[in-house]
Amino acid sequence: MKTSFLSLLLAGTALVHGQSEWPEWRGPNGNGAYSEGKIPMKFSEKGKELVWKAALPGRGCSTPIVKNGLLFLTAPIDGKDSLLAFDLDGKEKWKVSYAEETPGRGQKVGSGANSSCVSDGKVVVGYFKSGRVVGVNHEGKKLWEYDLHKKYGEDKLWWDQGTSPVLAAGNAVIAVMQTEGNSYLVSIDLQSGDIAWKTDRNIKTQKESGDSYTTPHVVKVDGVETIISFGADHITGHDAKSGKLVWTSAGVNPDNKGMWRTIASSVYTDGVVVVPHGRGDFLMGLKAGGQGDVTKSNVLWRKKYSCTDAATPVAHDGKVYLLIDRGKNRGVINCIDAKSGKELWSGKLPKSASTYYASPIMIGDTFCAPREDGTVVMAKIKKDGLGEVVENKLGQSFIASPIAVDGKLILRGDTFLWCVK
Repeated sequence: MKTSFLSLLLAGTALVHGQSEWPEWRGPNGNGAYSEGKIPMKFSEKGKELVWKAALPGRGCSTPIVKNGLLFLTAPIDGKDSLLAFDLDGKEKWKVSYAEETPGRGQKVGSGANSSCVSDGKVVVGYFKSGRVVGVNHEGKKLWEYDLHKKYGEDKLWWDQGTSPVLAAGNAVIAVMQTEGNSYLVSIDLQSGDIAWKTDRNIKTQKESGDSYTTPHVVKVDGVETIISFGADHITGHDAKSGKLVWTSAGVNPDNKGMWRTIASSVYTDGVVVVPHGRGDFLMGLKAGGQGDVTKSNVLWRKKYSCTDAATPVAHDGKVYLLIDRGKNRGVINCIDAKSGKELWSGKLPKSASTYYASPIMIGDTFCAPREDGTVVMAKIKKDGLGEVVENKLGQSFIASPIAVDGKLILRGDTFLWCVK
């Protein structure tokens, strides 16, 4: 009885904690989903659902994070890489700026501040296209700063940096994956900024196929805290404490094609890594774990399948929800069983010519998918398909992904943050 009560207590605590925070790009579970909770279906800029609206000092595409009652994001301020904090009433608490930013190449959908922050509750880490990675405490005091480009090699990505830092073994880990330059994982001590370890991840590919804009996820695999990274035609598992490569799988690009850069991140659920690839035309399921090259033993399935190129899927409870972000099937949501790859159902959002660059989230039974045209599409998810669907027009482009805390939906547009409930 004591064990049962303790388990229930801990489960309840985790649930409250999770709904109150969004400490990294894909949320507290790293998969863009909460099993419980509610977010609003209908809202507008002038409606009663709007809790607050805050102006931003410059255009960035990073998704906000929330930790210990503060919202953090990166943005350019007067042409400099900067990190800002807001309270959950939308009031700016502080901002810190560094040296000159490196502007984004893709001005329509990119920026010099694409990467989301990450925080352990004491230190917030920001990462920029310039190669600058910074640590700041929650009061806005600068703690440390690195230029990864000067330290480990130039940025050779064709487009703007996309990966975000993650927490692993108590440190901040950043993945740099590129065809023409040095590729590596680096682990940085949050308090001191010291490099805990750096592991090269140089894999030869055809032209551009080694360029990856994906973010790793950190999970326990075979009892080991593992950093799972997807890029350069491979999925790899590294030990979070040492950086040592534990396992690797090819099979993503069996014909060794060029121009197969990866934007949408893989997702992890029920022990399976589900990998959208081939510019949105292929999907693969890989059992995580093992030792060495696990391509033959661990690839569960792979198929030609219209899925997603830029918008990372949502994963929850053994299922993966894929939003087709562009092309003739734009707006289709497919629900896939992770272990078998079987399509469980398919539904379609309202027709639009605009792309879904933002990665969707799912809170409880509500799916949220912002579009580049300023429309936020909300859909109820039923066991066998889509339920009610609502389009909410806020009139400003959305590239950053949405987040949810305490029943509130927070959205970052080109020049404003919105909070609706």
